[in-house]
Amino acid sequence: MRNQTGLKKQLKQRKAKKRRKPYFSRQELHAQKTLGDVWRRPRGIDSKLRKKRRARGRLPSPGWGGPASARGLTRGGMRPVMVFNVHGIRELDKQKDIAVIGGSVGRKKKFEIIKAAEDSGVQVFNARKK
Repeated sequence: MRNQTGLKKQLKQRKAKKRRKPYFSRQELHAQKTLGDVWRRPRGIDSKLRKKRRARGRLPSPGWGGPASARGLTRGGMRPVMVFNVHGIRELDKQKDIAVIGGSVGRKKKFEIIKAAEDSGVQVFNARKK
């Protein structure tokens, strides 16, 4: 069982750390159009970014991460759990978990899952009623 005040503090710390975290851009991204804007570790033997030279950008490291207890949680402190059927809703704890309906679930079953969630009091993260 998580301590609510401790969890709120951890979420606040995570938000503050995220605000200070730089954007880790790929080396030579500005020079080549074809490179995607996704992080790739520099591996060249003369790479200034790999050698951590000044003004070349930052490298991701464990220090930039948030608190371990808040990792993987939503902003409200809930743990997202993938659900593919009504049985999955029954296994969730409405205080700690929030349901995320799988992308491969069809419309009919999705409505059944949403109805079961409303009955049991579980929140659904991606529930859109149409």
